[in-house]
Amino acid sequence: MAAVATLLADASRRLDSAAEARILLAHSAGVEPSRLALVAEVPDGVAAALAELVERRVAGEPVQYLTGRAWFRTVEVAVAPGVFIPRPETELMTGWAIDRLRDLPGEPVVVELCAGSGAISAAIAAERPGCRQYAVELSEAAARAAEANLAGTGVVLAEGDMADAFRPLDGTVDLVIANPPYIPLEAWEHVAVDVRTHEPDLALFSGEDGLDALTVVAEVAGRLLRPGGFVCAEHAEVQGAAVVALFAAAGAFVHVADHRDYNDRPRYVTAVRAPELAG
Repeated sequence: MAAVATLLADASRRLDSAAEARILLAHSAGVEPSRLALVAEVPDGVAAALAELVERRVAGEPVQYLTGRAWFRTVEVAVAPGVFIPRPETELMTGWAIDRLRDLPGEPVVVELCAGSGAISAAIAAERPGCRQYAVELSEAAARAAEANLAGTGVVLAEGDMADAFRPLDGTVDLVIANPPYIPLEAWEHVAVDVRTHEPDLALFSGEDGLDALTVVAEVAGRLLRPGGFVCAEHAEVQGAAVVALFAAAGAFVHVADHRDYNDRPRYVTAVRAPELAG
């Protein structure tokens, strides 16, 4: 048997993170991290499993891929190599969307573009039940993860290009939300090595200036939303002014505004579908 306190101390030192050490030990032991305080010792096999995970983490593998799980707001989702790992920054934008949906009566219609693991849609389903939800994802690996994560939620998931998604819903959607790829290709070398090495390029990069997918998001939201419907989309911290200009220039939106993240950096744009122009 191996002492939990010793394992945590050693892993924390190797990882320079007590939080990651607790997550990996709990995963190896098959318990929730909050239960580790109740465990004094674990079998030697658990210690060996932890040692392997620590080595892989030191080599750069994301913790979420090592455990196969990621928390997003109030939900836990499955992730794996080939599936973008949801970030805390996106939780803030999702909260903005949920607040808008709570103000709407009945069964608001929601579409998530670039769904990835489905974390955003899963959070909306958990925190604002009763919506009619749709999500689309281009990557086959991510779509399979989203399918599992959204099972039982009622979210309709489509695999394919967001540009052509859900055309029967045109003009009827209350809210469109997206965390699209937005890192400029020219910024590749500035992306953290563990991110660019392990997470899928399709979910990260989007043209030389990073605005290719966001341009499509604006176009798709313009056709899907009813007049007065909402759109929100995440972007890189250096793109705040550019994305606001992009949505304003689309001609379909009013009240275009940018919002800051937990670190007071520009992070997501919101807008309202303009009323239809007469004749």
